[in-house]
Amino acid sequence: MSIARILVVHQTGYRAECQRHLHEQIAANYGRNTKTIYYDVTNYYFEIEEADEFRKFGLSKEKRPNPIVQMGLAMDADGIPLHYELFPGNKLDKETFRSVIGEVRRKYDTGRVVVVADMGIITGDNIYYLTGGKNRNGYVFSFSVRGGTGEFKSYVLEKDGYVGTDGKPAPEDAAFKLKSRRIARDINVTMASGKVEKKTVYEKQVVFWAKKYADKARAERAEVVKKAKGFAEDPQKYNRAITYGAAKYVKNLEIDKETGEVLLGKQHPYFDSDKVREEEKYDGYYAIVTSELAMSDAEVIETYRGLWEIEETFRITKSTLETRPVFVSREDRIGAHFLTCFVALVILRLIQKQTQYRFSAEKILACLSSIACSHEQENLYLFDYRSEVSDAIGAALGINFTGKRLRLSEAKNILASCKK
Repeated sequence: MSIARILVVHQTGYRAECQRHLHEQIAANYGRNTKTIYYDVTNYYFEIEEADEFRKFGLSKEKRPNPIVQMGLAMDADGIPLHYELFPGNKLDKETFRSVIGEVRRKYDTGRVVVVADMGIITGDNIYYLTGGKNRNGYVFSFSVRGGTGEFKSYVLEKDGYVGTDGKPAPEDAAFKLKSRRIARDINVTMASGKVEKKTVYEKQVVFWAKKYADKARAERAEVVKKAKGFAEDPQKYNRAITYGAAKYVKNLEIDKETGEVLLGKQHPYFDSDKVREEEKYDGYYAIVTSELAMSDAEVIETYRGLWEIEETFRITKSTLETRPVFVSREDRIGAHFLTCFVALVILRLIQKQTQYRFSAEKILACLSSIACSHEQENLYLFDYRSEVSDAIGAALGINFTGKRLRLSEAKNILASCKK
């Protein structure tokens, strides 16, 4: 599909229809696994200084000071993108969830789904949207340990109940340990009337600790703490970009929201060592909550790990497919740009699936970019590139990339077969 054609599709309101058509073709020709759906949100920046109704200032994933747009993306269990929507840059991650997942549930004939997402999505409203009333869908969400209740934190830190990878009680020097429980938990849900009500969900909570994660957290915090101490000693050195994250370890701190400058009051800022000690307690601990009570602990963790696929997908779009920075400005052309990138991403992921995920996105794109031919004589063409990757892609897609020379008629036959 040409860029011009995609632009027309977007302008005439068929962007969603285009995505559903791709889904139907994938389901018919390759199969779709939508029992588990992964959901995440990222944003893309624009190299402009002023925002508009769509490109707005928000929480940039790259911590850049540019206007952004938000993208909510749903992906199937095989890592193939399913559906996306764009939102203004100031839209919160948790506020995009019901729009995207609702469209998938209504239009993609998925049946019951289990949605996997990170803690930025976990709200009472989103959980109830999946499981409450007549809905019987499920979830596997990461859950904030530090942001949990006092009772939950006590459960996490209590040594009893933890087991190692062998299923036996974890020793003191274990590099990994986990435990779980089934519990009834109250969530706050905003009803149609606008009134907030408490609802009870029955879920399984899986908690695990890993030494490598604890070491990583302490190493990362050490850098931030160093900045925080320097900042507390000389507040005038404060810079919003350079000292990102350090401000939370400084007490008596006032910052002008407009200019980002420190406001010096009667009380001098000082380093909050108590906060550091409190956070250190939970280094290396992670929690996952799920509606799927029958899932084993290992299955819960493995299901959640699949979320890295969608994070990898975002990385591919931003680097390999060069989705950003976005150089168009009108909202309809922005939409066309992202639809073009989405189609390219789907094709790339399908190639990876058909080649059993043997090759990275970068290797596949480099290979496809290298396949070329030159006119040798009369109707004979010379193909001077061949590799393990091109052979595998050809075998998976039924295209013969092994021929050194092809007649024009043979090349045309290959192109014709690809269009069927």
